[in-house]
Amino acid sequence: MTATATRPAPHKAPRGRRGRVSRQTREMWVLMLPALVPVVLFSVGPLLYGISLAFTDARASRNREVSFTGLENFTRLLTDGDFWSSFKIGLIWSVSVTLLQFLAALGLALLLNQNLRLRGVARVLAVVPWAMPPVVIGLMWKLVYHPDAGILNSMLGTDVNWLADFSLALPAIIVVGVWTGMPQTTVVLLAGLQGVPKELYEAVEVDGAGTWRKFWNITLPQLKPVIVAITSLDFVWNINQFGLVYVLTAGGPGGQTRLPMLFAYEEAFKYRFFGYASMLGVAFAIVVLAVLGVYLWRQMKEAK
Repeated sequence: MTATATRPAPHKAPRGRRGRVSRQTREMWVLMLPALVPVVLFSVGPLLYGISLAFTDARASRNREVSFTGLENFTRLLTDGDFWSSFKIGLIWSVSVTLLQFLAALGLALLLNQNLRLRGVARVLAVVPWAMPPVVIGLMWKLVYHPDAGILNSMLGTDVNWLADFSLALPAIIVVGVWTGMPQTTVVLLAGLQGVPKELYEAVEVDGAGTWRKFWNITLPQLKPVIVAITSLDFVWNINQFGLVYVLTAGGPGGQTRLPMLFAYEEAFKYRFFGYASMLGVAFAIVVLAVLGVYLWRQMKEAK
């Protein structure tokens, strides 16, 4: 005689509980709609429309039909010397600004983490550039770099036109980019420093460790997740920079400071190639997503 096993009946949530869950779901969507509708209308919609334009020959002209061109704009991008020149300048700008502002912000964060007099005032002053719009920062630094009335030339006793010199324009705007982006990096690193357990420092002090050894063996390893996160975000922000550099140089002189976003802007609103400019935007978005993908992959790998 063989016994037959019967599968237990699946557990069903009480009808009253299902009703509460569905009601909560409906209420959640009702509360989210006022925020979702503007996002879809003003972010997702234009984004999808821009992607669709990337595969057309859209131009600014009257009574001109827009036709689908497939990957023609992408092929043009791959063979466009001006694009690759702007992309190289963008990489130089992004890597230089990201690295320099990280080093400056790390030094400032270490200083502000010390028990100094007027530390609170110093922390407030350190984030002042963060509160200033890029246009205001650009105008302010244009006055600093002014060849006749600029503070920099007055201090150095020179008459250099910093923003119009072919060899000095890019380093000059890199300095501005570092000054502009340093505050948020400082704030993030300072928060990371305050999260390092003091017991670790006390343990190595017993072994006679000096300042450099504590920094190298404790501070940097503890800050590693914060450093990876903020430098990745800084790189994304810097490679997408537009307003600050546009106010400072508008891509000049002779394209020496024409970042990728400035190049796309000129293609769209100066030469009226909307389809090609949209493909440039898609290409930049792919670069940004690749950087974020590498960052997320490293984060998940470390979490495991």
